[in-house]
Amino acid sequence: MKMIDVSKMNSIDEKVFLLIPLFENKGYEDKVEELSSLVSSSDAETVGYAVQYLRTINPATLFGKGKLDEIKEKAEEVGTTTFVCDTELSPAQAKNLSDFFDKKVIDKTALILDIFALNAKTNEGKLQVEVAQLEYLLPRLKGQGKSMSRLGGGIGTRGPGETKLETDRRYISQRIKKLKEKLAELDVRRDLQNQRRAKTNTITVALAGYTNSGKSTLLNALSGSNVLAENKLFATLDPTARKVNLGKYDALFIDTVGFIRDIPTSLIEAFKSTLSYIKSADLVLCVVDASGDYKSQIETTEEILKDIGVVTPIIKVYNKCDKITGISIFDNESVVVSAKMKIGLDDLKNRVAKLIEQSLIG
Repeated sequence: MKMIDVSKMNSIDEKVFLLIPLFENKGYEDKVEELSSLVSSSDAETVGYAVQYLRTINPATLFGKGKLDEIKEKAEEVGTTTFVCDTELSPAQAKNLSDFFDKKVIDKTALILDIFALNAKTNEGKLQVEVAQLEYLLPRLKGQGKSMSRLGGGIGTRGPGETKLETDRRYISQRIKKLKEKLAELDVRRDLQNQRRAKTNTITVALAGYTNSGKSTLLNALSGSNVLAENKLFATLDPTARKVNLGKYDALFIDTVGFIRDIPTSLIEAFKSTLSYIKSADLVLCVVDASGDYKSQIETTEEILKDIGVVTPIIKVYNKCDKITGISIFDNESVVVSAKMKIGLDDLKNRVAKLIEQSLIG
């Protein structure tokens, strides 16, 4: 399989127009902001967006003909090169929309995979990204013709899962099988590592939560380390562990990949190996950006934690308190901090130590 140098793709000047279908008659501002942030994290620029409440869904193009004509006119005025849809498109819908606009059309899943490809650093992370990309690509190869050729370079086409358009479907299936075998071997190693930690009574605390909620900054503040912390979505993809002193004992704090609203089930499945660090932890910190839509963040995080089978104690950590006023809105069981300003860190350590001590005694 031919690899493409991701660094050479970052210079592509892509102007992205967002397609926001609404299936419930609710606000759309958060959807636009989040999708625009994803585009920015993939080194592209958002130049416009269109929102449409869909009472009925057009199975061929998602949107109706009248709305598509309106979108096409607006998009041409701002020099659009790429369309990104907030919901997952079927292969046929992506092809038909690409044919209609005569531009590249991808969905949020492809965009997230693109960001994953940019940020994966470890061997396991790269393997997981390649599997996810290939499984996404496989049903989209057949009969795409000209619409596939529009993909060219840039967002939605980067990373280890990239390949020539004429790639044989059988080869891709074999490649997926081989990659999953390698990941299974890494799973065995992780299980052995967890067993060794259990024997040495190593306490593990997983940082979970919405992407860009400040998990990496919090890990740095608690451990005095220098883990990469960028103001980008999914800047952290690979798990990072650091030792944190809790007074009577040390604990291993593990930063994990962030979550996002309506994340496709296929992506959760693809990264189950990484998410297993959360499931096997003695305690989970649910890190929330208190200056944002924290209720939605908590709902998304709790839903995913439930889906992956987390049953360990959870502490809600409302981060970025330096950006807000009126912190009394949060519940008594949570901890309010600012990792950036190092506010509330001792309270958090004490809460973690207390819960761990209770579990050890119990």
